Amino acid sequence: MRPARLCAIATAVPPHRLEQQEVERRAARWFRDAPDFDRLLPVFANSGILGRYSAMPLDWFEEAHGWTDRNRVYLAAALDLIEAAAGRALDRAGVGLDEVGAIVTVSTTGIATPSLDALLVERMGLPRTTQRLPIFGLGCAGGALGLSRAAALAATMPEKPVLLLVVELCTLQFRRDDHARSNIVATALFGDGAAAAVLRGGGGSGGPAIVASGEYLWPRSLDVMGWDVAEDGLKAIFSRDIPRLVTCRLGPVVDDFLGGHGLTLRDIDRFVCHPGGPKVIEACETVFDLPPGSLVEARRCLAEFGNMSAASVLFVLERLLARDSDEAWRHALLTAFGPGFAAGFVVLGAP
Repeated sequence: MRPARLCAIATAVPPHRLEQQEVERRAARWFRDAPDFDRLLPVFANSGILGRYSAMPLDWFEEAHGWTDRNRVYLAAALDLIEAAAGRALDRAGVGLDEVGAIVTVSTTGIATPSLDALLVERMGLPRTTQRLPIFGLGCAGGALGLSRAAALAATMPEKPVLLLVVELCTLQFRRDDHARSNIVATALFGDGAAAAVLRGGGGSGGPAIVASGEYLWPRSLDVMGWDVAEDGLKAIFSRDIPRLVTCRLGPVVDDFLGGHGLTLRDIDRFVCHPGGPKVIEACETVFDLPPGSLVEARRCLAEFGNMSAASVLFVLERLLARDSDEAWRHALLTAFGPGFAAGFVVLGAP
């Protein structure tokens, strides 16, 4: 089978802008009794984030919310966002609603049964025969791994385009009364957003080819990142060691992945990295032997949107493809990290 091609990509954010300075001001009140909060407060200023977008206005977070409230908002807002992103991506690809053959939907910040793709088929009038693959639990790695799964599916059905949808509403899991370090750091980092991509199998032209994809799950790392299920929602878990783990352990894994496809880092001239935070971006620059500050689009997306979990890396990809549309390049390496502790990889060839 010939590799699938990425025909179009589009993004969407919810309507409420959260300026980082205002979030920091409120956090100082919400968490003032937390142990070591004075030591943690600089994470807001040092995050590299100027603002983020949220499904709900900042005042909504002043009140306590249980599972019912959180998931009700998730279902409504997530569906709105993937509809907007899907419409833009299909328009850019020149694909009609009746042509879609499959939908891959990635999200880990809420629960939808029927799944979001089923709800979208009903809302947008997509074909009733559309194949659907909802994916839950990949966290921040979901953008990379979702792109991989969508490309693999597209390669098997070259007569039909495949629609990838990624949506994360991280802010809905904010916990005002939780004074754990992970919750305070999450309050400083996470935002909401969605991305959509259209892929076609069968080779041809019309966008970068998905040359290779893969993933790696590190042993004895299940407690590094994820969610705990609490009475009133999902509670963030992530280790302060994540940047160190990336710096120390990613290099050999990437070399093995690329080598398995006849490539080395010397063949990569574009890097699309999930902007998990400033230290994660710096760790990627170290591993890929890039000068400090090289991952410009990752830093710009982090500054404007915060960490949108799985959606973030596709925001970076959209901007890199738009920036480099008139430039010659060979291969782009897309990377993201998620619960497990795991890494996802996608190599894109030049259009």
